[in-house]
Amino acid sequence: MNDKDELTRFGVAFPTPLIEQFDKYILEQGYKNRSEAIRDLARRTMLEPSRLHSDEQVAGVIVMVYDHHASELPSKLMELQHHYHQDIISNMHVHLNHHQCLEVIAVRGSVSSLRSLHQQIQVQKGVHYAELSVTFNDDEKEKAHSHI
Repeated sequence: MNDKDELTRFGVAFPTPLIEQFDKYILEQGYKNRSEAIRDLARRTMLEPSRLHSDEQVAGVIVMVYDHHASELPSKLMELQHHYHQDIISNMHVHLNHHQCLEVIAVRGSVSSLRSLHQQIQVQKGVHYAELSVTFNDDEKEKAHSHI
């Protein structure tokens, strides 16, 4: 939050058990007060890919866990990533155990394109988990600092 941002105060009513859980969460996460925690939760909610316009430019990650022994899955995932090469910045591949791999793909592009890539990954047989997480991408700064 910017020091110059004007704050608007409002009241929120919580059931006692929920506020007790929330206060425990605040303490565990290191927040100084409830307001900071609520602001972060609101920001996170506003960045859910389902809430953003399909043509909006964002940056983020796709995190997936998959069985690398699943029939031709590594090849299918590689082919998908090559198809979306314009949206992929980088990726990291980690071997979790003999069968499972964790892959983190750094992405930047339109929400619709990144959603499509994510959906095509998550429906592959052998993919146990796939999640898209995004944040806003400032196009003007990107143009000025482009590495491409």
